[in-house]
Amino acid sequence: MARPLPARYLTPLDVADLFGVPVETVYQWRRKRTGPRGFRVGRHLRFDPEDVRRWVAEQMEAAA
Repeated sequence: MARPLPARYLTPLDVADLFGVPVETVYQWRRKRTGPRGFRVGRHLRFDPEDVRRWVAEQMEAAA
């Protein structure tokens, strides 16, 4: 990753911005269980930056 992740939990918009994809893509990843793990805080979806880092590493390994 070119830029560091924030120390707070990420919103779907943060994740979409980080990867340069539409926010709907982040929700599709969640529905299909192909993206980083997310969790609900009430009705809000959040992502742990460490889970996002781990998911990126797995994607890079799979592509290699």
